[in-house]
Amino acid sequence: MSDFAAFFAAGRDALLSGRAVHDRPMVEGGARWGAAAVLRPAGTVLDRLVELAREASTVAGPGHWAHGADCLHVTLRSLEHYRSVIRMDDPLRRAWADALREAVAGLPPVRVVLRGVSPHAGGVLACGYPVDDALVTLQKRFAHGLAARGVRDFERGRVRDRWYVSLVHFAEPVSVTTAEEIVGWCDERADLPIGLAELTAAEIVQAVFTGTGVRLDTLESAEL
Repeated sequence: MSDFAAFFAAGRDALLSGRAVHDRPMVEGGARWGAAAVLRPAGTVLDRLVELAREASTVAGPGHWAHGADCLHVTLRSLEHYRSVIRMDDPLRRAWADALREAVAGLPPVRVVLRGVSPHAGGVLACGYPVDDALVTLQKRFAHGLAARGVRDFERGRVRDRWYVSLVHFAEPVSVTTAEEIVGWCDERADLPIGLAELTAAEIVQAVFTGTGVRLDTLESAEL
């Protein structure tokens, strides 16, 4: 199960000590916001996440990226550096899709309890706690499928063991006063019940800058 205690403490410290960082719009070849495999929440829990993202962005102030329903997600795996164009017949895209379809075969929907929000150096997120081993099984299967197809390990051997949904990414410098307000807002909601997310599909997505934030466009999808 994900443990957010140390992460929460580190996030508080980063903001209160003036070490906040912020995102910039995507650039070709950049290490951030490249294609990824994700799972998206839906229904009531998605509505709650959208509401929390709006609340957090109000505390943070204007200029930051508050994620909406077209961006909120749990990341299964980052796949590559950013590319603005990924064609249908791209060999990597085909390999990702095949590995994803292979990985989901026979698996039930992934269930993740979302509870509590946490600050971190780059924003605010909702904490996730998988109900069973379906998410980890999917993660391992997908990694195996990529390796079997000779797809490089973009995550450099990292194995994700903390699951979350990013609500807000800072996109402007954060003042000391604002950082204190964000930390206080998160402290009050550190154990807030958000809901049970039933994630019924895994997707390969591409990030698109909208001018005021980010949306994720689906390239490939596989049903659990």
